Amino acid sequence: MSHFDIIIRNARYFDGSDKPSSIKNIGIKAGKIARVSDELIDETNCPEVIEAKGLWATPGFIDSHTHYDAELLISPSLSESVRHGVTTVVVGSCSLSMICSDYEDASDIFTRVETVPREKVLPILKQYKTWSRPKDWVNHVNQLPLGPNLISYLGHSDLRTAVMGLSRATDIKQIPSEVEMQEMESLLEEALDEGFIGLSTMCLKWDKIDGEREWSKSLPSTYAKWHEVSRLNRLLRKYGRVHQGAPNVAEPLQISQYIRESIGWFRNRLKTTLISQMDLKGSAYLTFLTRLVSNITNWFRGDFRWQVLPTPFTVYADGIDVVFFEEFGAGELALDLKDAVERNNLLKDQKYRRDFRQFYGDKLSPRVWQRDFSDAIILDCPDGSLVGKNFGEIAEAKNIHVVDLFLDLVVAYGKKLRWYTTIGNHRPAVLKRMLKDKRSLITFSDAGAHIRNMAFYNLPLRLLKLAKESIDKQEKFISLEHAIHRVTGDQADWLGIDAGYIKENNRADIVIIDPAGFNQNLESVTWAEMENFNLQRLVNRNPGLVKHVIINGHFAVKDEQLVPALGTERKFGCFIRSHTH
Repeated sequence: MSHFDIIIRNARYFDGSDKPSSIKNIGIKAGKIARVSDELIDETNCPEVIEAKGLWATPGFIDSHTHYDAELLISPSLSESVRHGVTTVVVGSCSLSMICSDYEDASDIFTRVETVPREKVLPILKQYKTWSRPKDWVNHVNQLPLGPNLISYLGHSDLRTAVMGLSRATDIKQIPSEVEMQEMESLLEEALDEGFIGLSTMCLKWDKIDGEREWSKSLPSTYAKWHEVSRLNRLLRKYGRVHQGAPNVAEPLQISQYIRESIGWFRNRLKTTLISQMDLKGSAYLTFLTRLVSNITNWFRGDFRWQVLPTPFTVYADGIDVVFFEEFGAGELALDLKDAVERNNLLKDQKYRRDFRQFYGDKLSPRVWQRDFSDAIILDCPDGSLVGKNFGEIAEAKNIHVVDLFLDLVVAYGKKLRWYTTIGNHRPAVLKRMLKDKRSLITFSDAGAHIRNMAFYNLPLRLLKLAKESIDKQEKFISLEHAIHRVTGDQADWLGIDAGYIKENNRADIVIIDPAGFNQNLESVTWAEMENFNLQRLVNRNPGLVKHVIINGHFAVKDEQLVPALGTERKFGCFIRSHTH
């Protein structure tokens, strides 16, 4: 009988820290790292030996910003992330957990924001959601055949809706009573006792509710007074857990509330991560302001991290249906209309068009989208002569305003008009400066959400490619060890979870990478079937790069193929509790 279940031989070993990598041999037994050795390990009777000469062995990657909350209930393999080496995912982001509120409320606060069809999510929650407390949710997910490991925030919109009801939770005039505040605190404390990593909140007003009852209201978390959030933050400080938030882009000074909460003078500091630091084409000055916010907060004993996406932020759109149109009045007005006839009548209205042109031309207000249709390329359209062109050149050829051209095309073709634009992180030098900041959190994939709008399932690999290319070009950026640390051990340490390292006696979550596979475009997207949803979504496919993924000592990906047991057998991932208190 072998001493080991899997042996990895002659790999370039990265342990998840900043320490220099080296050639090592790794023995795995009973789900654990049993040995890491310079010497060859006895392979007698070992059923699985991986010859990894020329390959990298890294800890499994951590994706600390996903929206897999509904998907994991029906497709627990979460294979779109696992195939790219992600072995631990965080759910409950952006105030949107599916834990305390009832099934319809949980669906309505999630589906429009994250652009996953309500008609798919609502039946899933109606069938599977039997819990209303954090402890019961943990018990449920522990019975699922999870692919990756799972950690979670408790979402404030979910929490607030469960206690106040959806109608009151989205009424600016309603303030939770003392009894309701105590109930929120009790549920949050239960979540923290169960090992949740913290609380997620939302201040961005253009994330909207689905369904018929409170259609197009902002998320419940946005209606909370800061005193409510501060009371919940006391529990996070007590437990040493994390507050994930999103400031209101339209009110930049609102971020001062997060700064004040994070600072640790005369009290425990609050771990705070905000969405998101980005080099926006439309608001380039914000990169300086976000860096200033981080420096000031951490200088005053805060524990603050911006979330940074390590790649250009490219968004795909069907007609006018894309979330960044919610950030200005004319776009918001159109997206508020469900009926296609009503919407088209609005888009043809001349007064509406004048208003749209005015918003489009306003370059001074804070904004995410650069409001430049000349920077947007048509991918698909019933009029094939337009494909590959940008809206600006088409408008110029027709001698009409580009806004009128865009609205004409939306009226004519609706969602059959598909286009894309890159909103930010387009300047490599600026992006690298943000990524080198040790106080940033390399994340924000939004995996599981925006299924027709973007795909960053391979986010950790994009950072590693950026690091490798810089080294190959002898440019000064970051080492491979540091790049891997940023998406493994660094995140595990900050979130307070047991993951992110390859060390003896640790759980065996390992990725085997062929570095030659980085010689391809990791930003390209394609369509694939969404498991058990009967939906197509944008995904990444990078053949020849991730050779094997091992979760809890078992192959989840072997020779680049997902194993049949993934998502059907309970031997891979588990719910990981935060160990901070």
